[in-house]
Amino acid sequence: MKIYGALEAGGTKMVCSIGNENCEVLERISIPTGYPEDSIPEIINYFRSREICALGIGSFGPLDLDRKSRTYGHITSTPKPGWENYPLLPMLAEALDVPAEMDTDVNAAALAEIKMGAARGLRSCLYVTVGTGVGGGVIAEGNLVHGLVHPELGHMLLRPAEGDPTPDGFCPYHKGCLEGLAAGPAIEKRWGVSAKDLPDDHIAWKVESEYLAQMCVNAIVAFSPEKIVLGGGVMHKMHLFPMIRKRTQELLGGYVRCSMITEKIDEYIVSPGLGDNSGVTGALLLALEAEKNAR
Repeated sequence: MKIYGALEAGGTKMVCSIGNENCEVLERISIPTGYPEDSIPEIINYFRSREICALGIGSFGPLDLDRKSRTYGHITSTPKPGWENYPLLPMLAEALDVPAEMDTDVNAAALAEIKMGAARGLRSCLYVTVGTGVGGGVIAEGNLVHGLVHPELGHMLLRPAEGDPTPDGFCPYHKGCLEGLAAGPAIEKRWGVSAKDLPDDHIAWKVESEYLAQMCVNAIVAFSPEKIVLGGGVMHKMHLFPMIRKRTQELLGGYVRCSMITEKIDEYIVSPGLGDNSGVTGALLLALEAEKNAR
């Protein structure tokens, strides 16, 4: 049996997994995201000991995904100490001597959801993770969207929500952007309580659903995905989904006259079909692609 490696490179932890050609996860470990000199040797040792035949990486960013660039596969302008301009893909591919592919963590999750999850059979979808940060992966006409760099939906600018005592948010780069307003740390800073400890009837969730609904509306009118998948730790609060769906319809005001919006929105804005395995499954799919491209 061939063994494939999957790395979910996050700002707080590096999740290393192995799987088979059916993208079934066989094993996983978590390594704290310290400085590269601490984390990278552990990652290399793990995958080397499992004798993987290819590696897929879904990483936090921003990333250089331009294959013509001399810094292709590098993490670029991240504020994460020690990781700015770090050659993650070249470093791992060379050390492990295996084919490797890399994309953003949310693009990997979007790939998994359209191949095997909630958007299976469609040609386009948006996957958004709402957790420590907020990011979005876009698939349009069957292809992952990269463009000039890659989509950074977490930094779209939004209107203040009624009842928000901190309408500028907490992003170090922008006032009033989605991540600075709706990520888990923003919720905790705004209300002084972790999101997981807030009761369902707290005003925090009305504010949160307003911002996520604005994001959904912006996505619908900008690139018209056939499905919007919302994942990440904050979206474990399932009572958010009906609030987001209702507010999305209100904000659209009847302009987008499609039955998926007007009648079937419960099937349109959904949780991940792969649960918390969207990221690892996407990384395994990237590993399979790496092996295919190396033939």
